[in-house]
Amino acid sequence: MAHEGQTWEPARYAREARFVSDLGNPVVELLAPRAGERILDLGCGDGALTRVIADAGCGVLGVDASPEMVAAAREQGLEARVVDGEDLPFDGDFDAVFSNAALHWMTRPDRVLSGVRHSLRPGGRFVGELGGHGNVAAIVDALAAALDERGIDAAALNPWFFPDAEQYRLLLERHGFEVSAIELFSRPTPLPGDVIGWLETFADAFVAALPAQDRREFLVDVAERCRPVLCDDSGQWVADYVRLRFAAHRKE
Repeated sequence: MAHEGQTWEPARYAREARFVSDLGNPVVELLAPRAGERILDLGCGDGALTRVIADAGCGVLGVDASPEMVAAAREQGLEARVVDGEDLPFDGDFDAVFSNAALHWMTRPDRVLSGVRHSLRPGGRFVGELGGHGNVAAIVDALAAALDERGIDAAALNPWFFPDAEQYRLLLERHGFEVSAIELFSRPTPLPGDVIGWLETFADAFVAALPAQDRREFLVDVAERCRPVLCDDSGQWVADYVRLRFAAHRKE
């Protein structure tokens, strides 16, 4: 999902972040899509999981704030539109709303959840997974330390909303949802390359605060700060992911 200061390049995303959709299949299983349902994929990215839902026989619309990602989803033959997740325009159009690895880019959750509720028919399902409390904490700490040395406040740049389970349960309930399952869990995630590839894919909001000529040195600095915690003796990098997975439904 797009965020101010964050740009998405579908080719880089496919190379550096395919694990995001590969690890999203349990969320699709929790959704349990049924043929004939109309489903909204909120923050669809390049459409990898939108395709899985469509192949289950559902009428699925993917929405994302990134025009580049929407174009990539459309290239797969999927129905996809550029829509701001904090300003959903739908009214009772869907049997379910699905979201994987996108909600943490939307930092005004009350706006998101209000829109999701209005998008659903009474009794409709809302199933998703997002970064949870403590997600990529070692990377965030390294970014903050490296920026602090350069006189920049990382907290003011942070583009992410990583709630804990109780916080998100209360948000859902406030917006008229009944929560049937919610779980915060650690999921250490092997990266296809080094952490610099991850930073180049996901951390634009921090990197863009620096002059272009200083960014490579900054990325190397952040990677070296992360290395003792996230890189093993064989050179495998593992990001310290923490996920929040939930299932809820709109009350009548």
